[in-house]
Amino acid sequence: MKAEAYGVLVIDDEEPIRRLLQKELANSCREIHTAADGAAALAQMRSHWFDVILLDLRLPGVVGLDLLIQVRESIPHAEVIMVTGHGDVDIAVEAMKLGAYDFIRKPFHLDRLDMLVEKAHQRVRLARENNRLRHGSESGQDSVRFIGHSKSIAEIQFLIAKVAPARIPVLITGDSGVGKDIVATAIHQGSSLSAQPMVVKNCAALQQELARSELFGHLRGAFTGADTSREGLLSFAHGSTLFLDEIGELPLEVQASLLRVLETGLFRRVGEKEERSVSIRFLFATNRRLQEEVEAGRFNEAFYHRINAFNIHVPPLRERKEDVPFLVDYFLAKLGLEHVHYRVMPGAMDCMLHYNWPGNIRELRNVIERSIILAESGIITERCLPQELQEPLDASAALTLESVEKQHILKLLEAHGGNRQHTADSLGISRKTLYRKLLQYGIE
Repeated sequence: MKAEAYGVLVIDDEEPIRRLLQKELANSCREIHTAADGAAALAQMRSHWFDVILLDLRLPGVVGLDLLIQVRESIPHAEVIMVTGHGDVDIAVEAMKLGAYDFIRKPFHLDRLDMLVEKAHQRVRLARENNRLRHGSESGQDSVRFIGHSKSIAEIQFLIAKVAPARIPVLITGDSGVGKDIVATAIHQGSSLSAQPMVVKNCAALQQELARSELFGHLRGAFTGADTSREGLLSFAHGSTLFLDEIGELPLEVQASLLRVLETGLFRRVGEKEERSVSIRFLFATNRRLQEEVEAGRFNEAFYHRINAFNIHVPPLRERKEDVPFLVDYFLAKLGLEHVHYRVMPGAMDCMLHYNWPGNIRELRNVIERSIILAESGIITERCLPQELQEPLDASAALTLESVEKQHILKLLEAHGGNRQHTADSLGISRKTLYRKLLQYGIE
């Protein structure tokens, strides 16, 4: 596991001890800060990111374990090591019941303390990585790439290579299912943060009333049901990349708060008065036309201009059909049985090349997955394809893309007995996006 820099805060009222620990505990991966009392310590926590806290059990003006409780409330992710005297073992055990990681008695051996600090940091790091993975990309750390040889794909690959090493926000735009998540993953893997898992969140899945809490975290008692303090996605993503998909679904009031994080690197948890610092690379994606959303008052204009510092647009599959054969080969290799050699008959490929793919790459993947199941001896014919792909387009009808998409949605709704969730899954789009299209086309 790659070593990472982290902060340690020493809270002790004895200046010689503070100077000693600041000198002896410092190394290439540790930044040691000190504080002489509780007020100074809490001020340090608001302006710096600490993974490990060394807390003297006996501080002037501090009653019992009050400061430990305040520290755990302020930065619940950090591990606290209590520094005690000979007669304080019982209190130290009580401190561990309140969330302290361990305790060490004075006079202490520096080697043991150094080892204890490192073990505490390892625990913090593992917890952070577990949280990142829990909220992270399904693709994990596997290398990703865009499949195809079209001019647009070459341009996207060029832009990814250029922007990946930078730390500026990137806005990835395009219709649902075009592969915006692949672009985000490729940017992260090409950055200096690639050793850490990327944190991914679909904003459409956020409950509006809890969106702020999920992103920023909250203090205990901040709202009804907040029984404990909780870190948000910003804390999980510290030192890594945060990819917010479907950013157009984020509530307006939360957009304003996130804008401040982008501009200052500071944020507040819900219910918290003081600001905290964070270091994150932000990536965003949307299938909406955000400029139109801004003009309609549904998206924060300042936030839009900030996240649109660097734009990568992923075109729909209908605009790069020369890539379809390459994508078909890719999905056959990825989804098919290892011992089966799959072949696509010319008639089936012709159907796929003439289809407009309203669900884009997601829909193509679903079609290939279906075809693999129906294929006899690995031979994919027209009969293996969904009915909508088998029906030839009537050039004389002069259908618009919108009318084709509407008819396609109607057919799938009928095929799924009106079940909108199953229809959305077949199209490779979210249920919310499907509802928006139903409203757009006047489909009840």
